[in-house]
Amino acid sequence: MFVDKAKIYVKGGDGGNGLVSYRREKYVPEGGPAGGDGGKGGDVIFRVDEGLRTLMDFRYQKHFKGERGERGKVKAMHGANAEDMIVRIPPGTVIVDDDTQEIVADMTRHGQEVVVARGGRGGRGNMRFATASNPAPDFAENGEEGQERWVVLELKVMADVGLVGFPSVGKSTLLSVVSGAKPKIGAYHFTTLSPNLGVVEVGDGRSFVMADLPGLIEGAHEGVGLGHEFLRHVERTRVILHVVDMSGSEGRDPFDDWLKINEELRLYNAVLADRPQIVVANKMDMPDADTQLELFREQLKAHAAGRDYDIVPISGLTRSGVQELLYKAADLLETVPEAPMIEEVRDVAERKVYTLDKQDDQSFTVRKEDEGFVVESEAIEKFMKRVNLNTYDAVMRFARTMRKMGVDEALRKIGAKDGDLVTIGDFSFEFFEGSDYFYE
Repeated sequence: MFVDKAKIYVKGGDGGNGLVSYRREKYVPEGGPAGGDGGKGGDVIFRVDEGLRTLMDFRYQKHFKGERGERGKVKAMHGANAEDMIVRIPPGTVIVDDDTQEIVADMTRHGQEVVVARGGRGGRGNMRFATASNPAPDFAENGEEGQERWVVLELKVMADVGLVGFPSVGKSTLLSVVSGAKPKIGAYHFTTLSPNLGVVEVGDGRSFVMADLPGLIEGAHEGVGLGHEFLRHVERTRVILHVVDMSGSEGRDPFDDWLKINEELRLYNAVLADRPQIVVANKMDMPDADTQLELFREQLKAHAAGRDYDIVPISGLTRSGVQELLYKAADLLETVPEAPMIEEVRDVAERKVYTLDKQDDQSFTVRKEDEGFVVESEAIEKFMKRVNLNTYDAVMRFARTMRKMGVDEALRKIGAKDGDLVTIGDFSFEFFEGSDYFYE
């Protein structure tokens, strides 16, 4: 089974907590704080592995979580950083953030890596908070939470040449003739439900990868039929072989078919309209195919508006003209740049982690509710998770931070008085107007 789309959850490892510890050595009275910092949590990294061809593995494992950093140690020793989690993906995978629909990265090269969820920073030990006024702080920081997100993986087949055309025009037959691929072939529409790849040996020492892609129908650019499941793969191909049933079987008009397929490609992505294209006039062994071909040439010349399309008549059944087609495709590939990209490639994509640092957004809002006051700020809530509010020193530090940000003043302006309840995230505090801090 070919799986070309998967939605998975990734989370970087949490940082290790800082440690509260003091020097306990003979002949060193009042040794002072010696709690070490926690280690960094492991990143979740996606790495391209050219040995993979599908996203099948992600059907069975949808959650990937990095390891937590080690807790800080005594004697000012740093906790160990966690090992990064490496997730292997096939070349041609596009990573999309499920919430924002932004492209995180377009992974095309073997060994290419992208960090999709960064591990949290380790918390600082109590030795980091020693000051002249408080030489023996009794608190340490908790580790920062790792980033988490849902991402969608979309696999776009990496092929040099892509076969496009309406269902049952002979694409699978052609691939089976020119390569060792064994696609399922049948006399009914949509025999091919997933891309088939084959390595084509031209015969003069050259070779290329050809993809037989599922047949198109009108409305495919809007997702009708196999729709986007087909079109996402066309983006990767360097040359398009547009297969047309020149026999006009089933009452079809070859030129009308050619117009409709190109229109679907253009509507899906305008870049595809300019992709190099060879028209493969298939089923030339059928009656009236020669007449239809002459008419097709005239119609194409009148429509092309100066663009010169190569038309190669072949018969997938008798193999007539197939070798000439391979030579033309190989010649054209030599003139086309490697791996044309539809989307911009970004090797590293970082999602902002909100910690209470100077460069981060420290905005907040305050409002009055029936049972007291509410302070809303993503930055403050993230910061609170790193503070151990079970100790007096930590509460004092938190209160000073709120005062510097202007939270106290903002609460007073909307009527907060001594003893009022103030809620921030999951925590509630009593507010005292005359003091510089909250009491939990």
